[in-house]
Amino acid sequence: MDFKFPDVGEGITEGEIVQWLVKEGDMVKQDQVLVKVETDKAVVDIPSPVAGKVAKILVAQGKVVNVGQVMIVIDEKGKASTAKPTTPAKKETAAPKKEIRTEKKFKSVGVVGELEEAEDIPVPTLEVKTEVQTTKQEDILALPAVRKLAKELGVDLSDIKGSGSHGQITEEDVNSAAPTEKKIVTHSDIKVVKKYDFYGYVEHVPLHGLRKTIANNMIKSQMSTALVTHMDECDVTHLVEIREKEKDKCEKEGVHLTYLPFIIKALIPALEKHPLLNAMIDDVNQEIIIKKYYNIGIAVDTEEGLIVPVIKNVQLKKLIDLAKEITTLAIGARKRTIDLADMKGGTFTITNVGSLGGTYATPIINYPEVANLGLGKIQERPVVRNGKIEIRHMMTLSLSFDHRIIDGAEAARFLNEVMTHLVDPDMFLVE
Repeated sequence: MDFKFPDVGEGITEGEIVQWLVKEGDMVKQDQVLVKVETDKAVVDIPSPVAGKVAKILVAQGKVVNVGQVMIVIDEKGKASTAKPTTPAKKETAAPKKEIRTEKKFKSVGVVGELEEAEDIPVPTLEVKTEVQTTKQEDILALPAVRKLAKELGVDLSDIKGSGSHGQITEEDVNSAAPTEKKIVTHSDIKVVKKYDFYGYVEHVPLHGLRKTIANNMIKSQMSTALVTHMDECDVTHLVEIREKEKDKCEKEGVHLTYLPFIIKALIPALEKHPLLNAMIDDVNQEIIIKKYYNIGIAVDTEEGLIVPVIKNVQLKKLIDLAKEITTLAIGARKRTIDLADMKGGTFTITNVGSLGGTYATPIINYPEVANLGLGKIQERPVVRNGKIEIRHMMTLSLSFDHRIIDGAEAARFLNEVMTHLVDPDMFLVE
Protein backbone atom coordinates (compact mmCIF):
# COMPACT_ATOMS: atom_id res chain seq x y z
CA MET A 1 0.00 0.00 0.00
CA ASP A 2 1.01 3.63 -0.50
CA PHE A 3 1.09 5.15 3.01
CA LYS A 4 0.54 8.91 2.92
CA PHE A 5 1.48 11.39 5.62
CA PRO A 6 -1.74 11.51 7.67
CA ASP A 7 -3.62 14.57 8.86
CA VAL A 8 -2.61 14.72 12.54
CA GLY A 9 -5.10 17.51 13.20
CA GLU A 10 -4.93 21.11 14.41
CA GLY A 11 -4.54 22.48 10.88
CA ILE A 12 -1.11 20.92 10.29
CA THR A 13 -0.21 20.81 6.60
CA GLU A 14 3.38 19.58 6.61
CA GLY A 15 6.14 18.05 8.69
CA GLU A 16 9.85 17.34 8.50
CA ILE A 17 11.21 13.80 8.55
CA VAL A 18 13.38 13.62 11.66
CA GLN A 19 14.28 9.93 11.62
CA TRP A 20 13.21 6.79 9.79
CA LEU A 21 13.05 3.85 12.21
CA VAL A 22 12.82 1.29 9.39
CA LYS A 23 14.63 0.70 6.13
CA GLU A 24 13.71 -0.82 2.80
CA GLY A 25 13.34 -4.58 3.06
CA ASP A 26 12.35 -4.56 6.76
CA MET A 27 9.28 -6.44 7.93
CA VAL A 28 6.97 -4.27 10.02
CA LYS A 29 3.99 -4.97 12.25
CA GLN A 30 0.75 -3.05 12.35
CA ASP A 31 1.03 0.01 14.66
CA GLN A 32 4.84 -0.27 14.69
CA VAL A 33 6.38 3.21 14.63
CA LEU A 34 7.83 3.86 11.17
CA VAL A 35 9.11 7.41 11.38
CA LYS A 36 9.47 10.45 13.62
CA VAL A 37 8.10 13.65 12.06
CA GLU A 38 8.55 17.15 13.44
CA THR A 39 5.38 19.15 13.03
CA ASP A 40 3.95 22.21 14.71
CA LYS A 41 6.58 22.37 17.46
CA ALA A 42 6.41 18.67 18.36
CA VAL A 43 8.00 15.44 17.17
CA VAL A 44 5.28 12.85 16.55
CA ASP A 45 5.58 9.11 15.96
CA ILE A 46 3.82 7.84 12.83
CA PRO A 47 2.79 4.15 13.15
CA SER A 48 2.26 1.68 10.32
CA PRO A 49 -1.41 1.14 9.41
CA VAL A 50 -0.70 -2.43 8.19
CA ALA A 51 1.75 -5.29 8.59
CA GLY A 52 4.07 -6.11 5.73
CA LYS A 53 7.42 -5.42 4.09
CA VAL A 54 8.90 -1.98 3.49
CA ALA A 55 9.11 -1.79 -0.30
CA LYS A 56 10.21 1.81 -0.75
CA ILE A 57 10.86 4.96 1.30
CA LEU A 58 9.93 7.98 -0.78
CA VAL A 59 10.81 10.94 1.50
CA ALA A 60 14.37 11.18 2.77
CA GLN A 61 15.35 12.16 6.31
CA GLY A 62 15.50 15.92 6.71
CA LYS A 63 13.00 16.55 3.92
CA VAL A 64 9.56 18.12 4.27
CA VAL A 65 6.48 15.97 3.65
CA ASN A 66 3.02 17.41 3.03
CA VAL A 67 -0.22 15.96 4.36
CA GLY A 68 -1.52 13.50 1.76
CA GLN A 69 1.91 12.90 0.21
CA VAL A 70 3.08 9.28 -0.06
CA MET A 71 5.94 8.71 2.41
CA ILE A 72 6.48 4.98 2.18
CA VAL A 73 5.29 1.94 0.21
CA ILE A 74 4.46 -1.18 2.25
CA ASP A 75 3.96 -4.59 0.64
CA GLU A 76 1.18 -6.10 2.74
CA LYS A 77 2.41 -9.63 3.55
CA GLY A 78 3.47 -10.39 0.02
CA LYS A 79 0.60 -8.62 -1.73
CA ALA A 80 1.52 -6.57 -4.75
CA SER A 81 2.03 -2.89 -4.06
CA THR A 82 -0.15 -0.35 -5.79
CA ALA A 83 2.83 1.94 -6.26
CA LYS A 84 4.18 2.32 -9.76
CA PRO A 85 7.38 0.30 -10.13
CA THR A 86 10.53 2.36 -10.38
CA THR A 87 11.87 0.50 -13.41
CA PRO A 88 9.12 -0.88 -15.63
CA ALA A 89 9.61 -4.31 -17.14
CA LYS A 90 11.19 -4.36 -20.57
CA LYS A 91 8.99 -5.11 -23.53
CA GLU A 92 9.54 -8.47 -25.14
CA THR A 93 9.14 -9.57 -28.76
CA ALA A 94 7.16 -12.76 -29.17
CA ALA A 95 9.01 -15.64 -30.80
CA PRO A 96 8.08 -16.13 -34.47
CA LYS A 97 5.64 -18.91 -35.20
CA LYS A 98 6.43 -21.19 -38.12
CA GLU A 99 3.88 -23.33 -39.89
CA ILE A 100 4.87 -26.45 -41.89
CA ARG A 101 2.32 -27.95 -44.24
CA THR A 102 2.41 -30.53 -47.06
CA GLU A 103 1.27 -30.08 -50.61
CA LYS A 104 0.45 -32.57 -53.35
CA LYS A 105 2.84 -32.38 -56.25
CA PHE A 106 1.85 -33.72 -59.64
CA LYS A 107 3.91 -34.72 -62.67
CA SER A 108 2.99 -35.05 -66.34
CA VAL A 109 2.86 -38.56 -67.85
CA GLY A 110 2.81 -37.48 -71.50
CA VAL A 111 -0.91 -37.24 -72.05
CA VAL A 112 -2.26 -33.79 -72.23
CA GLY A 113 -4.68 -33.14 -69.45
CA GLU A 114 -3.65 -36.17 -67.41
CA LEU A 115 -1.71 -35.75 -64.23
CA GLU A 116 -0.21 -38.39 -62.03
CA GLU A 117 -0.10 -37.83 -58.29
CA ALA A 118 3.43 -37.72 -56.98
CA GLU A 119 4.70 -38.33 -53.43
CA ASP A 120 3.97 -35.84 -50.62
CA ILE A 121 6.87 -33.46 -50.06
CA PRO A 122 7.13 -30.73 -47.46
CA VAL A 123 6.72 -27.21 -48.75
CA PRO A 124 7.64 -24.29 -46.46
CA THR A 125 5.18 -21.44 -46.20
CA LEU A 126 5.57 -17.81 -45.13
CA GLU A 127 6.50 -17.25 -41.50
CA VAL A 128 3.75 -15.72 -39.32
CA LYS A 129 5.15 -13.25 -36.73
CA THR A 130 3.47 -11.53 -33.81
CA GLU A 131 5.41 -8.27 -33.41
CA VAL A 132 5.56 -5.74 -30.60
CA GLN A 133 6.53 -2.24 -31.57
CA THR A 134 9.84 -1.22 -30.09
CA THR A 135 11.65 2.05 -29.99
CA LYS A 136 15.02 2.21 -31.61
CA GLN A 137 17.73 3.54 -29.33
CA GLU A 138 18.80 6.01 -32.02
CA ASP A 139 15.28 7.47 -32.05
CA ILE A 140 15.42 8.38 -28.34
CA LEU A 141 16.23 12.02 -27.58
CA ALA A 142 19.04 11.82 -25.04
CA LEU A 143 22.57 13.16 -24.84
CA PRO A 144 25.51 10.72 -24.66
CA ALA A 145 26.04 11.58 -20.98
CA VAL A 146 22.42 10.71 -20.24
CA ARG A 147 22.73 7.39 -22.13
CA LYS A 148 25.85 6.57 -20.14
CA LEU A 149 24.08 7.36 -16.85
CA ALA A 150 21.12 5.17 -17.84
CA LYS A 151 23.47 2.29 -18.61
CA GLU A 152 25.23 2.67 -15.25
CA LEU A 153 21.91 2.67 -13.38
CA GLY A 154 20.33 -0.11 -15.42
CA VAL A 155 17.51 2.09 -16.71
CA ASP A 156 15.84 1.44 -20.08
CA LEU A 157 15.55 4.79 -21.87
CA SER A 158 12.65 3.55 -23.97
CA ASP A 159 10.55 3.35 -20.80
CA ILE A 160 11.09 7.01 -19.89
CA LYS A 161 9.04 9.98 -20.99
CA GLY A 162 11.45 12.88 -21.29
CA SER A 163 10.75 16.11 -19.46
CA GLY A 164 13.15 18.19 -21.51
CA SER A 165 12.60 20.24 -24.61
CA HIS A 166 10.75 18.27 -27.33
CA GLY A 167 10.61 15.26 -25.01
CA GLN A 168 14.36 15.03 -24.49
CA ILE A 169 15.36 12.74 -21.61
CA THR A 170 17.42 14.45 -18.92
CA GLU A 171 19.70 13.16 -16.17
CA GLU A 172 16.94 13.94 -13.67
CA ASP A 173 14.52 11.72 -15.59
CA VAL A 174 17.00 8.83 -15.49
CA ASN A 175 17.81 9.36 -11.84
CA SER A 176 14.09 9.42 -10.94
CA ALA A 177 13.51 6.14 -12.75
CA ALA A 178 16.43 4.39 -11.08
CA PRO A 179 16.01 2.16 -8.01
CA THR A 180 16.55 4.04 -4.73
CA GLU A 181 19.76 2.22 -3.90
CA LYS A 182 21.26 3.26 -7.25
CA LYS A 183 20.28 6.91 -7.32
CA ILE A 184 23.20 9.29 -7.66
CA VAL A 185 23.60 13.03 -7.41
CA THR A 186 23.43 14.82 -10.76
CA HIS A 187 24.76 18.22 -11.54
CA SER A 188 21.32 19.82 -11.03
CA ASP A 189 21.27 18.57 -7.41
CA ILE A 190 24.45 20.43 -6.58
CA LYS A 191 23.92 23.73 -4.80
CA VAL A 192 26.82 26.14 -4.61
CA VAL A 193 27.08 27.62 -1.10
CA LYS A 194 29.63 30.33 -0.54
CA LYS A 195 31.59 30.01 2.69
CA TYR A 196 32.53 33.67 2.71
CA ASP A 197 31.34 37.07 1.55
CA PHE A 198 33.17 40.32 0.87
CA TYR A 199 34.03 40.80 4.57
CA GLY A 200 34.95 37.31 5.73
CA TYR A 201 33.75 33.76 6.38
CA VAL A 202 30.07 32.99 6.95
CA GLU A 203 28.01 30.00 8.03
CA HIS A 204 24.72 28.89 6.42
CA VAL A 205 22.10 27.50 8.83
CA PRO A 206 18.94 26.01 7.24
CA LEU A 207 15.67 27.54 8.39
CA HIS A 208 13.61 24.44 9.06
CA GLY A 209 11.84 22.45 11.74
CA LEU A 210 10.93 24.27 14.94
CA ARG A 211 12.80 27.44 14.00
CA LYS A 212 10.82 27.69 10.75
CA THR A 213 7.55 27.21 12.66
CA ILE A 214 8.51 29.92 15.15
CA ALA A 215 9.43 32.31 12.34
CA ASN A 216 6.10 31.78 10.59
CA ASN A 217 4.11 32.17 13.82
CA MET A 218 5.91 35.37 14.79
CA ILE A 219 5.26 36.98 11.42
CA LYS A 220 1.60 35.90 11.55
CA SER A 221 1.23 37.40 15.03
CA GLN A 222 2.87 40.69 14.09
CA MET A 223 0.81 40.98 10.90
CA SER A 224 -2.48 40.04 12.60
CA THR A 225 -2.41 42.06 15.85
CA ALA A 226 -2.00 45.66 16.99
CA LEU A 227 0.76 44.96 19.51
CA VAL A 228 1.19 47.28 22.52
CA THR A 229 3.12 46.57 25.75
CA HIS A 230 2.24 47.98 29.18
CA MET A 231 4.95 47.74 31.87
CA ASP A 232 4.95 48.03 35.66
CA GLU A 233 6.69 46.71 38.77
CA CYS A 234 5.40 44.92 41.82
CA ASP A 235 6.51 44.43 45.43
CA VAL A 236 6.61 40.65 45.91
CA THR A 237 8.45 40.55 49.23
CA HIS A 238 5.67 38.62 50.96
CA LEU A 239 5.37 36.26 47.98
CA VAL A 240 9.07 35.45 48.26
CA GLU A 241 8.62 34.61 51.94
CA ILE A 242 5.64 32.34 51.26
CA ARG A 243 7.35 30.62 48.39
CA GLU A 244 10.39 29.85 50.54
CA LYS A 245 8.14 28.29 53.15
CA GLU A 246 6.01 26.32 50.68
CA LYS A 247 9.09 25.21 48.73
CA ASP A 248 10.31 23.04 51.58
CA LYS A 249 6.93 21.29 51.83
CA CYS A 250 6.84 20.62 48.10
CA GLU A 251 10.38 19.26 48.01
CA LYS A 252 9.36 16.58 50.50
CA GLU A 253 6.83 15.43 47.89
CA GLY A 254 9.42 15.61 45.11
CA VAL A 255 8.01 18.79 43.57
CA HIS A 256 10.10 21.81 42.59
CA LEU A 257 8.09 24.95 43.38
CA THR A 258 8.85 28.02 41.26
CA TYR A 259 7.05 31.36 41.14
CA LEU A 260 5.00 30.38 38.08
CA PRO A 261 2.22 28.59 39.99
CA PHE A 262 1.75 31.73 42.10
CA ILE A 263 1.57 33.91 38.97
CA ILE A 264 -1.02 31.58 37.45
CA LYS A 265 -3.10 31.72 40.62
CA ALA A 266 -2.97 35.53 40.56
CA LEU A 267 -4.12 35.55 36.93
CA ILE A 268 -7.40 33.72 37.54
CA PRO A 269 -9.29 36.48 39.50
CA ALA A 270 -7.84 39.12 37.17
CA LEU A 271 -9.05 37.28 34.06
CA GLU A 272 -12.47 36.79 35.66
CA LYS A 273 -12.79 40.54 36.22
CA HIS A 274 -11.35 41.44 32.81
CA PRO A 275 -12.64 38.76 30.40
CA LEU A 276 -11.41 40.53 27.26
CA LEU A 277 -7.89 39.46 28.22
CA ASN A 278 -9.07 35.84 27.94
CA ALA A 279 -10.50 36.13 24.44
CA MET A 280 -9.73 35.97 20.74
CA ILE A 281 -10.94 37.87 17.69
CA ASP A 282 -12.75 36.19 14.80
CA ASP A 283 -11.70 38.28 11.81
CA VAL A 284 -13.96 36.39 9.42
CA ASN A 285 -17.19 36.96 11.34
CA GLN A 286 -16.02 40.18 13.00
CA GLU A 287 -16.65 38.89 16.52
CA ILE A 288 -14.80 38.82 19.83
CA ILE A 289 -14.94 35.33 21.34
CA ILE A 290 -14.58 35.38 25.13
CA LYS A 291 -13.38 32.09 26.62
CA LYS A 292 -15.15 30.92 29.78
CA TYR A 293 -12.28 28.59 30.71
CA TYR A 294 -8.69 29.39 31.65
CA ASN A 295 -5.89 27.53 29.84
CA ILE A 296 -2.52 29.14 30.51
CA GLY A 297 0.42 28.66 28.15
CA ILE A 298 3.94 28.60 29.60
CA ALA A 299 6.76 29.56 27.23
CA VAL A 300 9.61 27.03 27.57
CA ASP A 301 13.11 27.67 26.24
CA THR A 302 14.57 24.61 24.48
CA GLU A 303 17.71 23.97 22.43
CA GLU A 304 15.66 24.04 19.22
CA GLY A 305 13.59 27.10 20.13
CA LEU A 306 10.57 28.32 22.08
CA ILE A 307 7.76 25.85 22.85
CA VAL A 308 4.52 26.78 24.65
CA PRO A 309 2.83 23.94 26.56
CA VAL A 310 -0.66 24.70 27.86
CA ILE A 311 -2.01 23.92 31.35
CA LYS A 312 -5.75 23.28 31.06
CA ASN A 313 -8.42 24.55 33.48
CA VAL A 314 -6.00 26.14 35.93
CA GLN A 315 -8.87 27.47 38.05
CA LEU A 316 -9.61 23.90 39.19
CA LYS A 317 -6.06 23.03 40.30
CA LYS A 318 -4.16 23.52 43.54
CA LEU A 319 -0.78 25.21 43.78
CA ILE A 320 1.16 21.95 44.11
CA ASP A 321 -0.75 20.40 41.19
CA LEU A 322 0.20 23.33 38.99
CA ALA A 323 3.84 22.96 40.03
CA LYS A 324 3.82 19.26 39.12
CA GLU A 325 2.23 19.88 35.72
CA ILE A 326 4.59 22.73 34.88
CA THR A 327 7.59 20.49 35.58
CA THR A 328 6.18 17.59 33.53
CA LEU A 329 5.31 19.75 30.53
CA ALA A 330 8.65 21.58 30.60
CA ILE A 331 10.58 18.29 30.61
CA GLY A 332 8.47 16.96 27.74
CA ALA A 333 9.01 20.16 25.75
CA ARG A 334 12.79 20.06 26.16
CA LYS A 335 12.97 16.36 25.26
CA ARG A 336 10.57 16.93 22.33
CA THR A 337 8.30 14.16 23.61
CA ILE A 338 5.38 16.43 24.43
CA ASP A 339 2.02 15.58 22.89
CA LEU A 340 0.49 17.97 20.35
CA ALA A 341 -2.65 18.22 22.48
CA ASP A 342 -0.56 19.70 25.31
CA MET A 343 0.29 22.70 23.14
CA LYS A 344 -3.22 23.55 21.98
CA GLY A 345 -6.19 25.35 23.47
CA GLY A 346 -4.40 28.20 25.23
CA THR A 347 -6.30 31.34 26.21
CA PHE A 348 -3.46 33.37 27.79
CA THR A 349 0.34 33.03 27.78
CA ILE A 350 3.13 33.73 30.29
CA THR A 351 6.72 34.41 29.19
CA ASN A 352 9.32 34.31 31.95
CA VAL A 353 12.36 36.33 30.92
CA GLY A 354 13.28 36.83 34.56
CA SER A 355 14.60 33.27 34.81
CA LEU A 356 17.33 34.35 32.38
CA GLY A 357 18.05 37.62 34.18
CA GLY A 358 15.78 39.80 32.04
CA THR A 359 13.98 42.81 33.45
CA TYR A 360 11.57 44.13 30.81
CA ALA A 361 10.49 42.74 27.45
CA THR A 362 7.86 43.11 24.73
CA PRO A 363 6.51 39.56 24.40
CA ILE A 364 4.93 38.60 21.08
CA ILE A 365 1.26 37.60 21.40
CA ASN A 366 0.63 33.90 20.90
CA TYR A 367 -1.94 34.43 18.12
CA PRO A 368 -4.95 34.07 18.13
CA GLU A 369 -4.77 34.93 21.84
CA VAL A 370 -4.87 38.63 22.75
CA ALA A 371 -2.32 38.95 25.58
CA ASN A 372 1.05 37.70 26.81
CA LEU A 373 2.42 38.53 30.27
CA GLY A 374 6.21 38.86 30.50
CA LEU A 375 7.79 38.25 33.92
CA GLY A 376 11.01 40.03 34.83
CA LYS A 377 13.54 38.93 37.43
CA ILE A 378 12.90 39.40 41.14
CA GLN A 379 15.61 41.50 42.73
CA GLU A 380 16.20 43.34 45.98
CA ARG A 381 16.08 47.12 45.61
CA PRO A 382 15.72 50.15 47.90
CA VAL A 383 12.10 51.29 47.93
CA VAL A 384 10.46 54.22 49.75
CA ARG A 385 7.60 53.01 51.95
CA ASN A 386 5.78 55.32 54.37
CA GLY A 387 8.55 57.87 54.02
CA LYS A 388 11.30 55.36 54.78
CA ILE A 389 13.74 53.55 52.55
CA GLU A 390 13.42 49.79 52.78
CA ILE A 391 15.00 46.88 50.89
CA ARG A 392 12.20 45.02 49.11
CA HIS A 393 11.91 42.24 46.56
CA MET A 394 10.63 43.84 43.36
CA MET A 395 9.48 42.13 40.16
CA THR A 396 8.88 43.76 36.79
CA LEU A 397 5.91 42.88 34.58
CA SER A 398 5.40 43.48 30.83
CA LEU A 399 1.90 42.92 29.43
CA SER A 400 1.68 42.76 25.64
CA PHE A 401 -1.87 43.01 24.31
CA ASP A 402 -3.86 43.38 21.10
CA HIS A 403 -5.00 47.00 21.01
CA ARG A 404 -7.79 46.11 18.58
CA ILE A 405 -9.64 44.43 21.47
CA ILE A 406 -8.11 45.89 24.64
CA ASP A 407 -7.63 49.55 25.40
CA GLY A 408 -4.63 50.77 27.35
CA ALA A 409 -6.73 51.61 30.41
CA GLU A 410 -8.23 48.11 30.49
CA ALA A 411 -4.74 46.58 30.24
CA ALA A 412 -3.53 48.74 33.14
CA ARG A 413 -6.51 47.79 35.31
CA PHE A 414 -5.95 44.11 34.56
CA LEU A 415 -2.25 44.27 35.48
CA ASN A 416 -3.10 46.18 38.68
CA GLU A 417 -5.45 43.35 39.63
CA VAL A 418 -2.71 40.78 39.02
CA MET A 419 -0.25 42.77 41.15
CA THR A 420 -2.78 43.07 43.98
CA HIS A 421 -2.78 39.30 44.36
CA LEU A 422 1.00 39.04 44.02
CA VAL A 423 1.51 41.60 46.78
CA ASP A 424 -0.85 39.68 49.06
CA PRO A 425 -0.79 36.01 47.89
CA ASP A 426 -2.64 34.92 51.03
CA MET A 427 -5.82 35.95 49.17
CA PHE A 428 -5.62 32.91 46.85
CA LEU A 429 -3.60 30.50 48.97
CA VAL A 430 -6.59 29.49 51.10
CA GLU A 431 -7.35 26.11 49.50
